[in-house]
Amino acid sequence: YQYPLMFGLILAFCWCSLVCCSRIYMGMHSILDVIAGFLYAILILVVFHPVVDLIDNFNLTYKYAPLIIISLHLALGIFSFTLDTWSTSRGDTAQILGCGAGVACGSHVNYIMGLKLDPPPDTLPLSLSSLTVTVFGKAILRLLIGVIVLLLTKVAMKKATIPLACKIFRIPHDDVRKARQRMEVELPYRYITYGTVGFSLMFIVPSLFHFIGLS
Repeated sequence: YQYPLMFGLILAFCWCSLVCCSRIYMGMHSILDVIAGFLYAILILVVFHPVVDLIDNFNLTYKYAPLIIISLHLALGIFSFTLDTWSTSRGDTAQILGCGAGVACGSHVNYIMGLKLDPPPDTLPLSLSSLTVTVFGKAILRLLIGVIVLLLTKVAMKKATIPLACKIFRIPHDDVRKARQRMEVELPYRYITYGTVGFSLMFIVPSLFHFIGLS
């Protein structure tokens, strides 16, 4: 959408500030951690921005892209952690990687099935339409339905993956909190659960909206 530059800058600044401050407030990171993370994010942007279109085209068009995406994200999570004790960082990272893989795979399925959920490039940028009661009500309805579907997906996958992982690796699951601190349980649970959520976000929920006339 076409919107004022100042509005975009203010929104980005506020969002970034809220995220950074929340990490400090919750005691998850120090101020130095946040500064380093912010600078690292800029470095990632500089390096990957020129090849974003190339990567996106590969994810959408290459036949075996989902297999490569899932394998790469799994490898990043498994080999990037060799912790002596449990840490929330491992679970958070696995959650992000799983969600990213699900989103990429969902986009690939949309492309393969010919579902053009995005407007054609020649129509961009779109202009903001006037806010009416109908548009507002439709947006709220989409939000409610989408959130409900994603929450149900998360709950269902959580209830299925944790006992299954405990059974496969022969880990007692009487204390679910303690079982989730084991890498053999935490990584499959996070990957599968949030990978499915990401896939639902990109494919199942938009398809549902299209089916019920809320696109």
